[in-house]
Parts: sequence; C-alpha cells; structure tokens
Amino acid sequence: MTKPNILQVGPYPEWDETPLNAAFVVHRYFEAADKHAFLAEIGPDIRGIATRGELGASRVMIDACPNLEVISVYGVGYDAVDLAACRERGIRVTNTPDVLTKDVADLGVAMMLCQSRGVIGAETWVRDGSWVARGLYPLRRRVWGRRAGILGLGRIGLEVAKRLKGFDMQISYSATRPKPEADGLTFVADPVALARDVDFLFVTLAASAETRHIVGREVIAALGEDGMLINISRASNIDEDALLDALEQGTLGSAALDVFEGEPALNPRFLALDNVLLQPHHASGTIETRKAMGQLVRDNLQAHFAGAPLPTPVL
Repeated sequence: MTKPNILQVGPYPEWDETPLNAAFVVHRYFEAADKHAFLAEIGPDIRGIATRGELGASRVMIDACPNLEVISVYGVGYDAVDLAACRERGIRVTNTPDVLTKDVADLGVAMMLCQSRGVIGAETWVRDGSWVARGLYPLRRRVWGRRAGILGLGRIGLEVAKRLKGFDMQISYSATRPKPEADGLTFVADPVALARDVDFLFVTLAASAETRHIVGREVIAALGEDGMLINISRASNIDEDALLDALEQGTLGSAALDVFEGEPALNPRFLALDNVLLQPHHASGTIETRKAMGQLVRDNLQAHFAGAPLPTPVL
C-alpha cells in the first residue's frame, strides 16, 4: 500500500520522527530554504499535515495543498490553524487533549509557588554569596490559605483547582456558565470581578477571537499590586502591553508566564523585570507527555487514512 504524503511543519523529538517516517512519506517544511517554492512543488501530493500548536497551518499553506484531507496538531491549542479554511474544504482537524492536561496544571501551580516564595531569587542568594554577606533572604508571601481564581474551567482549569485545594485555598472561577463539576468552587461570571477578589489568577482558557486580550487593563488593574497573574494558556489571551505597563509601574504585583506573543523572541521589556517568572512554553514538557502527544498525532493521521473514527477530532 502506498504511504500517504504528509507535510511536517515543525520538528518533533526523535522518538516521534522515526515512527512518523515509517508510516508516511514525510516532507519537512521546516527544513526548506524556500518555503514558497517547496509548497508549490510538493503541495499537490500532500494529504495530511502534522503540525504543532504554536505553528498551526495558515490559509496560504492549506491552499497550497489542494488534496489536503487532515491536519493533526501536536498540542491542545489549535488557534493557529485556519479553521475557516478547513471548514470550507471539509478538512478534518485533530489535537492532543487530555494527555498533557495534568503536566500543564503541575507547571502552573509550580510557577505560583516558585514566584510567590522567591525560589529562583533565593537560590541566587545562596550561590552568589549574599546569604553569607547579607544574611537572610527577604521575606516573601505565603500560598496556603489564600485566594485563587481560574479564568476558564476546562480540563486544565479543573486540574489546577484540584491541586490548589491541597493548599486550603479559596477557589473561584469564571467560565461561560457555571460548571456542575466545579465542586467547592465559587462561580464568578465577570473576569474583572474574579480578579478583584483573588490573590492568584490562573489563565487556562482556550484561545479564540472572543478571548483575545480577555485579560486586559481592567482585569490586570483589578488583580492589583499584591496580585499574581499565571498564564499557562495562550499568549493571545493576555494584553501584553497592558501587562508590561502594570508590571513596570507596580500596579500588578507579579506574573508567571509560560507563553508570549512572538515567542521565542519575546518582548525585551520582560527581561528587565524582576517581578515576572519567564518559562519557555514548556508546560507539557515532560518525556512521558511528549511521547503520548506524538503517539496521538500519529493515531489521528492513521485513523483518518484507514477510514476509522478520529480519536480526538476538533473538526
């Protein structure tokens, strides 16, 4: 049987590359020097696209592949895929939910702890001799017993809430509607009101046109000079200019961020701040989860070409 031709938009770990190459004829878009010419040459042969959440598939890429049938996303977010173009042509789209949920929640809570207790600064304090020369590290803020808000109570938000309960925190959330599974959590419809009443605000929303910059100047101002913003969702959910202004001016206490506009070339203003924890978009970055994500990318592609139901369809 002839193996389907697929377009690989970005690199994967070696443990995913090998089985992908065995199952398909793989064309590596990310290695092409002239990407326009590359698509013009191989586009008509492409039946599937394997991509990553942050890379997606643009309308230009989709249009260059007239026989495209399916796009399999390595990641839970699919906002970088032009879904309108896919709907117009009946192209299936899949992602890799669930397998990364718990790891993302783990990192969000770890970032809260790290930033609130000053873990990175305290280690530097030991290493650079400040402990000997200057004495004890400056006091930081506790986590347990304080108030947490979760903006977007999907799979990841629920896992964050589950972990925060272990710190005896008061937990509130905003979503499109109250969730029956949100046992022990307080529903607050308005994100501004949510931010006003919490010390830590976790952003766990899926990204869409409706959620773009949902955390804007009003929400950030409501969170206030003692508040912390933790983003483990998508960069587009935060108004970065408003966030940077607030961090620089001290009207927001601190932030812990795993995602950025234009990453990895983030706004250099972040690098000058000592009240923000910066992470390289690696919330799902464990060996176990990345292997499960790669397997699900292949499972979706193979199910499609076998005429079987897709394990995790988006479209």
